[in-house]
Amino acid sequence: MVELSPARWTLRILVIGYVFMLVLWPVALVVRGAFQDGVGAMLESLTKPDVVHALNLTLGIAFWAVLVNTVFGLAISLLLVRYEFPGKRVLSALIDVPLSVSPVVVGLALLLVYNGRTGWFGPALERAGFQVIFAAPGMIMATCFVALPLVIREVVPVLTELGDDQEQAARSLGATGRQTLWRITLPSIKWAVVYGVVLSLARSLGEFGAVKVVSGNITDRTQTATLIVEQKYQNFDQATAYSIAFVLAAASVICIIIVSLLRPKESHS
Repeated sequence: MVELSPARWTLRILVIGYVFMLVLWPVALVVRGAFQDGVGAMLESLTKPDVVHALNLTLGIAFWAVLVNTVFGLAISLLLVRYEFPGKRVLSALIDVPLSVSPVVVGLALLLVYNGRTGWFGPALERAGFQVIFAAPGMIMATCFVALPLVIREVVPVLTELGDDQEQAARSLGATGRQTLWRITLPSIKWAVVYGVVLSLARSLGEFGAVKVVSGNITDRTQTATLIVEQKYQNFDQATAYSIAFVLAAASVICIIIVSLLRPKESHS
């Protein structure tokens, strides 16, 4: 058994302390706040009409955002890996923009473009009866933007590692592009897609900044779970705020656990 030097013990203690102070302690406080009055009180908080509406709206927005990001994430991944075209590096760099730009900036940009009064496309869309800002479409667009890289950055490395030998062999045997996609490409990258979808779902459920700007935060209309947490906490209904925050945190943790359980299966397959 190798004995650790004092320097290594110190480093380990510092790392554990850093994670504890930054992650474990705040999460533990949220859990304690959610259950401080008992499970019954927490469930009662979660069944309030405005909370139920916010949770349902959050699930709906997350569902559509994940669906859109999965389809376009796969398309962009295949485009980046399987094809050469001018501006490929620029496109690859742009994909990482949501990871470096504040979500509030994203929300403001969408507001400037799709505002029904002064936006570039907003007035024409509203005359056609399609409202983007302060409605579900704008909230879905904002969520799609912030979560888009998660699917692509999971799929691209796997596609690159696999190469295209099997796809070329299938095409040489007479398979169409659709048959090659469904029978060769997608089965080979299925776990990467699953990872990306799960991470995208976790990110979509917890989005706050961009959604707050484009939603208007209207109670029982455009108020998501993260927005109602802020409202309840500021209105001194902290028990409800803690309960909703616990549900969102638990959903994210479950997503992380799913990814952790799936990765070893793929690595040993």
